[in-house]
Amino acid sequence: MGRPYSLDLRERVVTSAAATSRRQAAARFGVGKATAIRWMAALATTGSVAARPQGRARRSKLDPHEAFLRALIDEQDDITLAEMRARLRDEHGLRVGVGTLWAFLDARDLTYKKRRPTPASRTART
Repeated sequence: MGRPYSLDLRERVVTSAAATSRRQAAARFGVGKATAIRWMAALATTGSVAARPQGRARRSKLDPHEAFLRALIDEQDDITLAEMRARLRDEHGLRVGVGTLWAFLDARDLTYKKRRPTPASRTART
């Protein structure tokens, strides 16, 4: 995917287009004619030629079930991902992978690292 033109270039094209014509400014700075025309139109309507954010917002199919998942964790803080998947499947009919569930919980800082049961050390914490 291409990157947007820099704000500096956009402003120079618009300044030049205001002094001459849009097509001449486009040719001078090496951008498309339609691009210069759109930038001038954006300047007239919004007062800015800044690029809009690219990409789309990341969404998860678990977003509507966040309250349910938080309630599961509050109810039983050492619940496993497999148990959460089973409850989602049984109570909401939603099938998700372990990776999807973990990524969703990790993004919301709801993960809990369990320690392996090891004998206590006499000299330091393990």
